[in-house]
Amino acid sequence: QVQLVESGGGLVQAGGSLRLSCAASGRTFMGWFRQAPGKEREFVAAISWSGGTTYYADSVKGRFTISRDNVKNTVYLQMNSLKPEDTANYSCATTPSAIYTGSAYYRPATYRYWGQGTQVTVSS
Repeated sequence: QVQLVESGGGLVQAGGSLRLSCAASGRTFMGWFRQAPGKEREFVAAISWSGGTTYYADSVKGRFTISRDNVKNTVYLQMNSLKPEDTANYSCATTPSAIYTGSAYYRPATYRYWGQGTQVTVSS
């Protein structure tokens, strides 16, 4: 079973930056999702096992960057130019197998293991 631990959330003003980290007990395809109160869980970004392929939601493209350090088994989400609408609880998740080559990387059901989440609040 893969264990995930997120960190790096907090309160930031609009236009500011935060970097989220997700420490994993193994090396797998990883995604970041977010969920705001009263809304469905939303795909943010994903990265392949090797780190060579990344995916982004249109709403964060150009502002967020997903990356990984495979020595530390840690995936990062660098969030720049934050907006109040980015306020949500952010969770990382992994697929059942280390290598995922499907096209449903944006669906929560594709992932099996989830972290506990970290809150990001962007003030206007």
